[in-house]
Amino acid sequence: MPALPPLYRDFATQDDIDRQYNPSLALSDPGAEMRHYVDTSRLARERLRCVLDVPYGPTRAETLDIFPAARPGAPVFVFFHGGYWRSLSAADFSCVALGPQALGITTVVVNYALCPRVSLDEITRQARAAVAWVLRHIDAHGGDPARLAIGGHSAGAQLAAMCLATPWLRDYGLPDDPFAAALLFSGLYELEPLRWSYLQPMIQLDDGVIRRNSPVRLVRPCATRAWLTWGAQESGEFARQSTDFAQAWRRCGNPAELVAVENTHHFSVIHGLEDPGSPMCRWLARGLGIRPE
Repeated sequence: MPALPPLYRDFATQDDIDRQYNPSLALSDPGAEMRHYVDTSRLARERLRCVLDVPYGPTRAETLDIFPAARPGAPVFVFFHGGYWRSLSAADFSCVALGPQALGITTVVVNYALCPRVSLDEITRQARAAVAWVLRHIDAHGGDPARLAIGGHSAGAQLAAMCLATPWLRDYGLPDDPFAAALLFSGLYELEPLRWSYLQPMIQLDDGVIRRNSPVRLVRPCATRAWLTWGAQESGEFARQSTDFAQAWRRCGNPAELVAVENTHHFSVIHGLEDPGSPMCRWLARGLGIRPE
């Protein structure tokens, strides 16, 4: 009897794909990583000035947490959290404001509805609506919409990349190239393998959803400088996803840097956003026109 074709690339079974795309499997205590996010985020909300649960859309999930910089007219960093589109919230990721805020950057952490209550198409719509709100209203919170960076982690990096692909002028009447920089951690830029993974019952991918929401297929020319990164201890598929997106980004003539973060895994790779002296925070500051000391 002939062997069955692989599900995706050279992965023959769901277990093969899950070992690549379920990062918790590689950790002895995944709960410790979640506790770090929650505890450090609570500390961030206690230490930093913040305006929480600002609505940007018509549904209860569509809110922003804003961490204004000390001085008005500050550049802005918009961040989308991970959780494979079906878990976690903006409140779990207030921690990412600690490093940027110390460098004079206003940070906006986006909340969005989750699968399976809503579809991935709807989550992408919400992500774009959040960015449109920031471009139109962040000046009321001391931010400069002309100096805007975007970023995200895991599923959040996919959402940030979808915002990079958005025709802002055509669809929103906004500047077509609104981002000075994009900082993308451990992203999912081609969704096809997830169709065959443990996630499918929750995220419910089909051909159309995959086609409409795989950023690697949607790259357009723009001036945004992107830094694509992942944890050096992550699976080969996370490295490949970032590498493939960087190659597609560069083929369109767009500037990109591609480097793994040493001694980190999928969950710890964003810890550098808690430290203003980290390479990622310093790169973000330079991309927004700030010269770190």
